[in-house]
Amino acid sequence: MAAAYLTHLSGGRIEVRSAGSAPAHSVNPAAVEAMAEEGIDMSAETPKVLTDEAVQDSDVVITMGCGDACPFYPGKRYEDWALADPAGKGVASVRPIRDEIKTRTQQLIAELLPGGATG
Repeated sequence: MAAAYLTHLSGGRIEVRSAGSAPAHSVNPAAVEAMAEEGIDMSAETPKVLTDEAVQDSDVVITMGCGDACPFYPGKRYEDWALADPAGKGVASVRPIRDEIKTRTQQLIAELLPGGATG
């Protein structure tokens, strides 16, 4: 959801990579539905494994609870967003998580693109 919001709200002005330390086999259907309510289609997305190269090629790394499983490289900006895990939850339970991700993503865009609109 964070990657989808970041791409959508930045108007593609921020290159986004999305991956996880232990990704699921498919994107959570409740997350897809919750994002569709926001006009963002994530139905074609597939979970990917986080690689050292992806972290090395990034300026900012947002983690969501991966702890020591995520690669760390000096000189990168790291933020850990402590959020509830939407896995196994229905859309009603995913909406507040989605909304928190949107708020955090808007703040990140404001920091990365000062003066840029964030919808």
